[in-house]
Amino acid sequence: MRRTTTNVLLVLASVAVFAVALALGTGKGEFGGTDATATEQIEESAPDYEPWFEPLWTQPGGEVESGLFALQAALGAGLLGFALGTFRERRKHLGDRAPGEAVPGSAPDETPPPAGGA
Repeated sequence: MRRTTTNVLLVLASVAVFAVALALGTGKGEFGGTDATATEQIEESAPDYEPWFEPLWTQPGGEVESGLFALQAALGAGLLGFALGTFRERRKHLGDRAPGEAVPGSAPDETPPPAGGA
């Protein structure tokens, strides 16, 4: 399969997964986090439950949570892009060398001399 066809199919599959997740949703028109769902379940099953610790920092609003999530996603995407770019460049440079040529940065091929002293 050609590389372009593979890329197009991967993008279409990603869009399909996103569309299905959006269509299923939560029934309330919004996506809730697992923390909120867990809290609801605990409150239903054990109404007298007392948390055993308090958070060290309480964020001022939902915008801060969204901003931190966006920052985390941007840093992860940057790191992934850097790694993929580095591997691609390394592969491109390794492909340019001659078949018998040593890989830069590796130890030279040291083969022992033939036995018998020629």
